[in-house]
Amino acid sequence: MGAGDLAADRLEQANINPQTGLATDYLNHFNEVMMLLEMLPAMPDCAGDVLDWAPLDYIGHFEISTFKDKNLAIQAYHAAPAKLRNHLETQVAEINALVVRIQDRLRQAESPSVVAAEIAYIATHEIKPLISVAGAVIHGHVEPEATQHEGEGAQAEIDALFA
Repeated sequence: MGAGDLAADRLEQANINPQTGLATDYLNHFNEVMMLLEMLPAMPDCAGDVLDWAPLDYIGHFEISTFKDKNLAIQAYHAAPAKLRNHLETQVAEINALVVRIQDRLRQAESPSVVAAEIAYIATHEIKPLISVAGAVIHGHVEPEATQHEGEGAQAEIDALFA
């Protein structure tokens, strides 16, 4: 990516992809809520934790993170190619929108157990693939047409489930 702090070996040591300038640590924010959503059918009492989860953008995540090289991660993000940042942000926006809609559904349900299986299904079949696409972007694998189609399909299916 560059020299000094942004030299490839320095980024690798910090677990930041040296080609993209992006860190997979950001995905931990989404993996956390995924785990909760998938556990919901067996543990409906974790609904409160799902409702407490809030979207965070890349920089916001690292600002509050315990990630050792969080300042470097933010610096590298700013230096990352705009195409990659934009594509990652598109995936993140879709993930956030789905989780927020799930949270709304949980709030409207008479009990978390009533909607738990439906929510776990959406998490596994819609959100998890989007997290995978975000991971691919972080690793420099960008196929905008394919991922855009996945997101549109996900949104249509979610709209149908919540209608």
